[in-house]
Amino acid sequence: MVAKKQRMTIHKRDGVSVLDLGEMDIWDGADLALLRETLFNLIEIDGSRSIGVDMLHVKYIPSGFFGMLYDWHDKGIAISLYTPQEHVKQMLWFRQFFNHTCDGQYVLNSDQTEPYAPATHPRWNNGAKVNGHGNGNGNPNGNGAANGNGNGKARSIKAINGS
Repeated sequence: MVAKKQRMTIHKRDGVSVLDLGEMDIWDGADLALLRETLFNLIEIDGSRSIGVDMLHVKYIPSGFFGMLYDWHDKGIAISLYTPQEHVKQMLWFRQFFNHTCDGQYVLNSDQTEPYAPATHPRWNNGAKVNGHGNGNGNPNGNGAANGNGNGKARSIKAINGS
């Protein structure tokens, strides 16, 4: 972890303590642990109330990253992400909780900025018989037979074998 610590820099940007992990595009669990430790030190020991993370090179983020940021936000810490790549900006948690302010800065907001709307999915079954279930008329709760006569499994095997 020493090499990772040497690679990380912290600088001030408009009163925000910004962490920068350099040109690393994929963060792993060790990087998340380093971020967690550094944030703890900045907030609890140094008294920082506004934290940022430079995301310029980041393509993949561990699943715990947003939760960690949100936990600090719940404790009254202002959280900003700077210059995230398009892939990161399209992540659901990013779209729902970050607001673009200026110059590539996105601020974590407690309220959802984009309400979650589940995608509309077509009916998967649509009357088709899958694994011996369905009745062919759009009702997946039919008699369980692939051929409608009660012995769908045997009939299905015969049909596959050409009998």
